[in-house]
Amino acid sequence: GQTGSVNFQNLTYNITSFYVNTWWQHLYLGVGACNLALEKLPGFTTTVSDADRQNMLAEAHTLRALFYFYLVRMYGDVPKVTSVPKTLDLNLPRTPAKAIYDSIIIPDLLFAAQSTLPWQDGSGRVSMGAVKSLLADVYLTYAGAAINGGAANYALSAAASKEVIDKGGYTLFPEYTNMIDPSKKNSGEFIFQVQYSAAANGNNPLTALTIPNYAGISKYSDEYGSVYPTPQFIKSFPAGDKRVQERQFFYTKYKKKDAADTVHFTNTYIYKWFDVNAVTNTAKSDLNYTMYRLADVYLMYAEASNRAEGTPNADAIKYVNQIRARAKLAPIGALSQTAFEQEVWLQRYYELCFENKMWFDMIRTRKVHNDVTGNWDNFIGHTTVFGATFAEKNLLFPLPKRETDVNPNILPNNPGL
Repeated sequence: GQTGSVNFQNLTYNITSFYVNTWWQHLYLGVGACNLALEKLPGFTTTVSDADRQNMLAEAHTLRALFYFYLVRMYGDVPKVTSVPKTLDLNLPRTPAKAIYDSIIIPDLLFAAQSTLPWQDGSGRVSMGAVKSLLADVYLTYAGAAINGGAANYALSAAASKEVIDKGGYTLFPEYTNMIDPSKKNSGEFIFQVQYSAAANGNNPLTALTIPNYAGISKYSDEYGSVYPTPQFIKSFPAGDKRVQERQFFYTKYKKKDAADTVHFTNTYIYKWFDVNAVTNTAKSDLNYTMYRLADVYLMYAEASNRAEGTPNADAIKYVNQIRARAKLAPIGALSQTAFEQEVWLQRYYELCFENKMWFDMIRTRKVHNDVTGNWDNFIGHTTVFGATFAEKNLLFPLPKRETDVNPNILPNNPGL
């Protein structure tokens, strides 16, 4: 139901595919907004206090790091833009991804880490907890492919995530359904979220996008049903895993709108953005979209510390077991480094599914979970349940044709595209 989605399902997307251009465009719009803020904020010396101005600068640096973090993971080498253009000559060459990390992403976050941002922010603005969580993710990614930064960066990732855990203030929700309660936005397990507000006509579109296609269960006139898990993925969950039980992360039936009967769906659908009030009453979802939550940070620490130290430590095992306990799974005991790493990957796969994490995990680990065999396949050569096979060219998205047409300096395009 979504524009060109089949081209991503069968891996035939190309330089003109809709999302390839949309992602690029909006990420650079974000970079541009941050650059403008970084240029103008120092001039506000009479209307904004020094402390507030420094924190605003920290927010802008954090968001610019976030936008570039997505750009390099998705496109590899990209143009480096760190100031507001003064002319229309924007034909910049590509800068190596490692240099973008070294000169923008990591320095921006380290700058923000020196600010006096609050540890948490109930309004949803950038907090120090968000800065440290993003830094943990950046170092973990930098340590793996394609940068291959190694053990030192795994240690840095572990240190950043451990700080988030130890400083406190964030706690796992006791129930998965707490995450779809709008009253709990920017609190509890949530560290950093994209903000939506139904009252301000900024409602979250994901609720409609994940309601079964024209099922007639909601007040929405546009039940798209275009994003849902494969049967193989659902069957791959271990026996007794609460996350796959009805109305936890997924659902298979629901009461028909304004009627007593229950609709049983053809497929299993995602319950992670099921805003009950929006579905049954307002057709305007007030849920936020989560970028980082504590479960993610627990698993980042477990993976990074295991790599840095060569074996899982007691805290790493404890955090994985907390994730498992909420899922009603038995605790793990002592495991080898490799076995523990694969357990962490598996918990990320299940816990963070449909939260825009797994693609990036696949890219940095070069591994894909095979839902049929239960093995971790090499990324290159893995054949999906749709019959498409990942090749080296799929490690990066192509640069959009709209960009290469106006800026030949960013050619050649990514391999195979």
